[in-house]
Order: sequence, then C-alpha cells, then structure tokens
Amino acid sequence: MTDIYTKPLSRISWPVVKVILVYVIFGFLWIFFSDSILASIVSSPEEFKHYSIYKGWAYILATSLLLYFLVQKTLKQQIKIKQDLKLSEARWNFSLDGASEAGWDCNLTTGEFFRSGQWHGIYGYEESDIPFTTQAVKSIIHPDDLPRVVDELRRYLAKEVPVFISEFRMQCKDGTWKWTLSRGMVVSSAPDGKPLRMIGTHTDISERKYSEAQIYRLAHYDFVTGLPNRTSFLNSIDEEIKKARRAEQPITLMYLDLDKFKEVNDTLGHDVGDLLLKEAATRLLSCVRETDTVARLGGDEFTIILNNLEDSGRADDVASHILSKLAEPFHIHNELIHITTSIGITVYPNDAEEVDVLLKNADQAMYAAKTEGRNCYHYFTLSMQQAAIARMHIANDLRSAITNREFRVYYQPIIELKNGNIHKAEALIRWQHPTNGLVSPAEFIPIAEDTGLIVEIGDYVFMEVADQLAKWKNIYPDFQVSVNKSPVQFRNNNRTQADWMGYLASIGISGERMVIEITEGLLLDAKDPIVNRLKSFRQGGIQIAIDDFGTGYSSLAYLKKFEIDYVKIDQSFVKNIKAGSDDMALCEAIIVMAHTLGFKVIAEGVETIEQRDLLTAVDCDYAQGYLFSRPVPIEAFEQLLANQP
Repeated sequence: MTDIYTKPLSRISWPVVKVILVYVIFGFLWIFFSDSILASIVSSPEEFKHYSIYKGWAYILATSLLLYFLVQKTLKQQIKIKQDLKLSEARWNFSLDGASEAGWDCNLTTGEFFRSGQWHGIYGYEESDIPFTTQAVKSIIHPDDLPRVVDELRRYLAKEVPVFISEFRMQCKDGTWKWTLSRGMVVSSAPDGKPLRMIGTHTDISERKYSEAQIYRLAHYDFVTGLPNRTSFLNSIDEEIKKARRAEQPITLMYLDLDKFKEVNDTLGHDVGDLLLKEAATRLLSCVRETDTVARLGGDEFTIILNNLEDSGRADDVASHILSKLAEPFHIHNELIHITTSIGITVYPNDAEEVDVLLKNADQAMYAAKTEGRNCYHYFTLSMQQAAIARMHIANDLRSAITNREFRVYYQPIIELKNGNIHKAEALIRWQHPTNGLVSPAEFIPIAEDTGLIVEIGDYVFMEVADQLAKWKNIYPDFQVSVNKSPVQFRNNNRTQADWMGYLASIGISGERMVIEITEGLLLDAKDPIVNRLKSFRQGGIQIAIDDFGTGYSSLAYLKKFEIDYVKIDQSFVKNIKAGSDDMALCEAIIVMAHTLGFKVIAEGVETIEQRDLLTAVDCDYAQGYLFSRPVPIEAFEQLLANQP
C-alpha cells in the first residue's frame, strides 16, 4: 500500500485512452477492409454504391454499440473503485473511532486538516470549536513544543528521516495539556515528488509521560526535600566544570552537615526530622541564586554549587547567610527546634579539578568546621589533605593493631575521698604502634568509631580487664574496674552484652566487679534497644556511670529513669574550683542533687590538694586525676595497690 501511495499519479486517464485506442483500431480496420469485403460480395457498381450507404449506417451503428459497451465497462470499473475507496475509508474511520488513536488527514497544498471523531473526544472539542485547518491545530500545540514539531515535520517531508514521529503537548478544551504521540506518512505526491497529502494518528500518551516523569524524579530528586539527589548533583557539577573550563571561571563547592540533627531525629521522631530537612532545604534555596544548585546527598548532608561568582568574597557572604538562616529556630509540630550547620568550602580549579577530589576536599573542610565548634564554615587547605591521609594510615594500621595485639590497657586509680584508699580504677586503652610509638587515644579513638573498629577494640579492653580481675580474685576480691563503652558499640546490632556477661561467667567473675561508663549523649537518644541493653547489664550486676557529666544536655532527674549508679563530674568544672567560685557552687549542687537521687559522685581531673580538700568538704564520694596518679601499665598499678596502707 505504501508503494502505491508514494508513486506519483499520472495526469493521463488510462480508461479513456483504452476506449480511444479501441475506437481508432476499429475505425482503421473498417476503412481499410470494409470496401474490399463489400466489392467481393457485390459485382455491380450501382449495387456497390447503393450498399455503401448501408455500410455507413452499419459503421455508425457498430461504433455506437462499441462505444456503449466500452464506456459502460469503464464506468462500472470506476464505480467499483470509488465504492472500494469509500469502504476502505469507512473501515479506517471505524477502526480509529473504536481505538485509542485518533486519525487525521492533511492536505499539504490547501492546509486543510480533517480529524476523526476520536480526535475530538481525546481533547474534548466539538467539531465546530476548531477550524479544519493546519493553522488551527498548530494554535493548540504548546508554544515550547511547536518549533520542534515543525522542524520534525520539515525533516520528514525533506526525506531526512524515514518516518514522521513527534511527541508534544496539545491544549484541551478545559485548558489542560495532554501529551500526544503523532505518527504520519505521505500518501499522495505530485509528479515532481512534492508531497500533497499526509494521513496519520494522534495517541494520548499523558499517562506514560507522567510515569516517565515520576521515574525520572525518583531517580534524580530527593523524596523528602524535592532537591536534586546525589545522582543529579554529580551530573550537575560535571556539567558546571565543563562550562567553567571553557570559560576559565572558578566554581565554589560547599558541603553542609546539620549539627545535632541525629539527636533531633531520634528524640522527636523521623516525621519531625523529615519536616526539619524540608524546611532547611527551603532556607538553603533562599540563600542562593536560581542559577546555583542545592542538592541533598543523603541524611543531613547537603551540597551547594556556586558558579559565576563576581568575587571570592561572595562565597563568604553566602556561607554567612546560610549559618544565620539555619540558626533561626524551626517551628515544627508545636516544637521549637534549634540546630546549626557546619560548612566546608572548596574551589575549582584551585583545590582540584576532579569531582571526587572536590567532594573529598569539601567534606574534609566541613569536618574541620565541626572540630572548630560547629556553626561555622571552613575553607579546604593542603594541611587538611595531609591530615586526611594521616587518618587513612591510622585506620589501616588500626586493623592490623587488633590482630597483632598492639593495644595496652592502662589503669588510673579512683580514690575514695573519705579515707584516701584506691577503691576502684578506670581502664584506659593505649596503642603501642610498632614505628610511631605510643599513640594518644585522642588520635585513634574517633577514627576507630568512624570505621566501626571501636567494637572490636572495646571487646578487647573488656576481656583484658575481666582477665585481670580474675587474677585479682583472691587478692582484691571487691576491687572494681570501669571500662568506657562508646555509643557506636551500643548502637551496633550485635550481642555484646550477652557475650560480655557470658565471658564473665566463664571465668567466674561477678558483674559487680565492673562498671560501664557511657556519655550523656547516648541517653539523650536512647531508644528501646539501647535502654534494653543498659537493663541487661544492670541485671547482670554491672553498674553504670555517666562520664563527663555537665558537658551534655541531660539533667540528673532525667538520668534517674535509667538506673544510673555513678555520675562523673567533668574535669572542665573541677579544674577551676576555688572556695566561693561559681564552679565550686556548681560542683556542690551536682553532688547534693546526685546524692538525693541515689547516685554516687566521682570527680575527674583532680590535680591539686586544694581541689581534693574542697571536694571532700562537700561530700564528694570519689576522685581521680594526676594528683593521685596518671594512667599506668598494670605492673605499676599493682605497685600502687601494694603500697597503699
């Protein structure tokens, strides 16, 4: 069918030519042979003349009959062709009206555009609403799509593409837009090949387009905030770098982390946390231009791409504006929430030219901002990169340190103030690095927590202490040692408490010989699993101490519901106590309230006799610090125990 339609139609009517040819042939035969045939029949000239008249009448009659039969046959053929065409067109219209596709027929010469009934049904128009012209149809195509549709049709008619297929939006009678798939082909052409007529279909693909848009949005945008996600961000920064490289302009990348967001999320619930993230995203967008990019990488981490900055100071202005905006209180579900943010900043191409390196730089700068106290911004520097490399080396060495048993447990005595005796001790870990010597816990504990290695390290310390208590079982049967347990260990989904209790039972040590020290922050976001683990330790006889009390946000009354045994006053309060000072009043208040609630108190960081005497005077139970002893290896600690009265 396509071949028939695409061949140019001839201007000559072949049925007419056929009639003429038959008539001419019959005429020639009559002229050349009728006289000779008649002469062979009639010999008299007079009879020949007489019968010639009848021959003429016979010719007229024969040719008339011949023309009648030829024309009648031709007319019957033409009528049949027209009937077949009408039947074919009726079937075409019937199939379109019964399907989801709408048919159209366009006269490319006159601009007439005929439409099927289904076409009007799709878009909600009556036949009289829109003229049957190409121009009228163009007027309801979305203005953003029309130039592309016109160009696609031009390319098809110019035979640059084999088929005409176009997707565009068309306006319905109610003012809404429907996505349309249009397909068509040329069915009639002039002898010179110029297209004269096209037919085709329109299909409503709005649902498909909506589904595609949803899939794209889920793949490229964050569900909670509506911001571009990590995938979209990586595409955006890659494109921005290409533009900046061509224009020889810098790009500023900011990496943001919301301070204390996890505490809000865990305390008030994920619904409130999501609303907080959404509002934070809105505030971030208000701090930048429309040409800049704000994305959420995940959790409480965001990135901002600043391009085409007039001067380097502009990035400082944006960062300061963000800090100010996010420091404003958030009103969510009748809760007044205060958060801040830490921002790391790096610049392309000054700091790096690759996306992954820029991200790493900004992340390092962000952590530097957190180290400086949060709620500030920090630019990336070369020293940060060096520090990051050092952290990586420490993380790698930590893994082998566990296998090679490079850790040592040191003990710092805890003194009972009323008699000066060593009543208990705190176990503290030290790392004897094979090449770097003794490594400070301040250097490797944060890295161990970040990598999760703190779980294995914590198990090692616990078992070392338990083994030591087993050795002292007969010498110091009531001696108690406390071990620190990181929040990471508590949140780790393992059977630590069951394993620890089982280990104590296997070596014949009572849980009462041990104390576990935890931070206030752990209790602030204490969900059921953490509470249950604390109860499990308490049921096994292990006591609980709050380390560094006063540096967090908890109150003594809040701690009461967790069955805490000891409160350790942070050394930042102890080091400045003097008679009549505010710190002294604060320490005394903590001691009085703790005793009222049934807690015992341990003062940390006692370094002078004056501090010891002041604490003793206000009934502080225990103290530890350099006044009594630094943390020492087990041999030196046993000597301390042996030397006391």
